[in-house]
Amino acid sequence: MLEMRPSCETCDTDLPADETGAMICSFECTFCKACVRDVHKGECPNCGGGFSPRPRRKGEALEKYPASTERVFKGKPE
Repeated sequence: MLEMRPSCETCDTDLPADETGAMICSFECTFCKACVRDVHKGECPNCGGGFSPRPRRKGEALEKYPASTERVFKGKPE
């Protein structure tokens, strides 16, 4: 089951589980669309993989299986 991490690892923007806008790699590294496009150029800085849109989790499923609250923030690469 996806962790549904709550924020972008690069800019710390909130990425709610019940909304679109989050992008993930196969290891669930999580970024906003803008950072994937503008900062990382479509390649995960952690594993080198590509990205896919993270599916939403809504309603009863989100209540039964809540999203992670642990923020992973690494900032912009130097």
